[in-house]
Amino acid sequence: MRDQVFIELWVSLASLLRSYTAAHGLDRDRQATVELGEERITVRHGDAWLDLERNGSRIYWKREDGTAGRLELTESGLLRTGRIEETQGELEEEMDMVAEKWARELMA
Repeated sequence: MRDQVFIELWVSLASLLRSYTAAHGLDRDRQATVELGEERITVRHGDAWLDLERNGSRIYWKREDGTAGRLELTESGLLRTGRIEETQGELEEEMDMVAEKWARELMA
């Protein structure tokens, strides 16, 4: 049952990326492609791309410029993005805010 929650959140993340890349491309008549698989989402716009790979609740991401990282889906639909300071622990962000940031960067 728990994995089903992460699968549904994964599909939602792909949908958010589709919506936000479309919104960021409206004023310039540009589009990005978003490919969704059970364990991979790939977003491409020109030479820019974002590759996401899911393993359970963990998401590994990489970009065309060599940057990469790891996120974790929470059952409440947040993305745990890692440590911001030792004293503050892990940072959780709304999934739509992370998707919008990625879309803005890809469509720039």
